Amino acid sequence: MSPYFITLIVNNQRYVLEIGNRPGGVKPSHTLAHTLRENLGLTGTKVGCNKGECGACTVLLEGKPVLSCLVLTVECDGKSITTIEGLEDSQTGKLDPIQQSFLESGAFQCGFCTPGMIMSVKALLSSSSSPTDEEIREALSGHYCRCISHYHVLEAVTRALHKSR
Repeated sequence: MSPYFITLIVNNQRYVLEIGNRPGGVKPSHTLAHTLRENLGLTGTKVGCNKGECGACTVLLEGKPVLSCLVLTVECDGKSITTIEGLEDSQTGKLDPIQQSFLESGAFQCGFCTPGMIMSVKALLSSSSSPTDEEIREALSGHYCRCISHYHVLEAVTRALHKSR
């Protein structure tokens, strides 16, 4: 049986991965979160609950936020994925305005859930240049954080909105 390969475009970089049980391969049962972290070394994507309940593993798949612990890697063949590592400007090293706003607003404490929140906000601001407070809350509704006040997160989103105008 000949090997089967899939292609992922992660943070604008093309990866060709072999499906199978060989070392470095991707098993058909591997989630996107597992592959990003274990095969590609992109550890900014966090795995909290591993059941799709906390939002920590949120990445953008074709520009839409998805819980990467619930998506099989093989389902992503040929698709574009953006992780938290892909938001930084590769030319200048500057943080994305959303990341910078989270820093300035103190919208994190331990930081474990922060990448997932930032990715959901990125998707929201990519689809709406002036979301309402209700839309912001809806975009963040699947994220669970034990450490911080969500008011700081809302402040960070508002700050990011003003930077993007």
